[in-house]
Amino acid sequence: MHTPDRFLERARQLEPTMRERLASYVAHETPTGDALALNRLAGVLGDHYAGLGAQVTMVPSPTGDHLLATWGGEGSHVLVLGHHDTVWPIGQLTTEMPYVDDGAIIKGPGVFDMKGGLVAFETAMTILRDCDAPLGRPVRLVVTADEEIGTPTGRALVEQHLDGAVAALGLESPHPHGGLKTGRHGSTRVRLEVRGVEAHAALDLSRGVSAIDELLDQIVRLREVVAAEEQVLYNVGTIQGGSRTNVTAGRASADLGFRFGNAEVEKHVLEHLLQLTPIRDRAEVNARILTNRPAWAGSPTSALLDQVIAAGRQVGQEVTGKHALGAADTNFAGAAGVPALDGFGPRGRGAHAVHEEIIAESLVERAALLATLLAGRIEPTPTT
Repeated sequence: MHTPDRFLERARQLEPTMRERLASYVAHETPTGDALALNRLAGVLGDHYAGLGAQVTMVPSPTGDHLLATWGGEGSHVLVLGHHDTVWPIGQLTTEMPYVDDGAIIKGPGVFDMKGGLVAFETAMTILRDCDAPLGRPVRLVVTADEEIGTPTGRALVEQHLDGAVAALGLESPHPHGGLKTGRHGSTRVRLEVRGVEAHAALDLSRGVSAIDELLDQIVRLREVVAAEEQVLYNVGTIQGGSRTNVTAGRASADLGFRFGNAEVEKHVLEHLLQLTPIRDRAEVNARILTNRPAWAGSPTSALLDQVIAAGRQVGQEVTGKHALGAADTNFAGAAGVPALDGFGPRGRGAHAVHEEIIAESLVERAALLATLLAGRIEPTPTT
């Protein structure tokens, strides 16, 4: 018998297994770009999914392979999105952030963003298998290897499987109190590069053109452009340039991060960026987009959210949702018009911070919710 009560009961029974599985995934440290480390964990994940009846495909990438797992046959599918890369370097686990499970809280690099979400999904599929419960629709899971830097190589795989999807569910971390994410700001990484003219900073000052001075003035100009718009966040992440204090800088660059809540504003600001002109004679300015996740406005009320709320009630959970500032792979789905929700990972805090942690009991909650949702027949719904 496969009732939601049985799903919840089985999720509770599987809690020790979930804790063990999460510890093993965190022990596989997987910084973005470390292909060997990422591929080791991808292989482990793929074996687990195959054991749950999935057809598994590794999608090669030089900086780490992506993974596609499919359950079910023909027909419109539910697309589930996750990633196995983290922001943490190899060694973080043994130096700054040891793995701790005190029974109530689990801490460690990647537990919240987002290996806990991978465990919750995997357990949901285990619940359905153990309860002999069929899927309401075919499921396709895409696990990308470079989400933390904007999914430059994984984006095509995500977009490929949007075709025919009735919904996209993201396994990222939820809002602080567990609310789902009904929309996300767009996120764009831009590299601003400036070339100046090197010369002696005292003896040949008039000949020199400082790339650093030009870069700083361009950054200030951009701040003014952003200030005139609504729903834009702007951060100067890194700056490099120059060679010596007695030489005017011949080159300088900055990596900039933008967050856009509105697609039109996003278009306007990015067009301005790509048309920058130098302030100084003989200086050259170039801006290029490194990665771009389009703005996904979403809606705090939607038919898809209503279906998840109904599934939550069946397992004793009150599901809520609201917009989020952070971007993720669900942006590609939402911006393309596929009904989407994110935040199905366990409750916690500290994404990208040394205090990263999850509430252990929420692994059970999320696994039961996902199992109930995927056992139902998610209906195609129009986006707003």
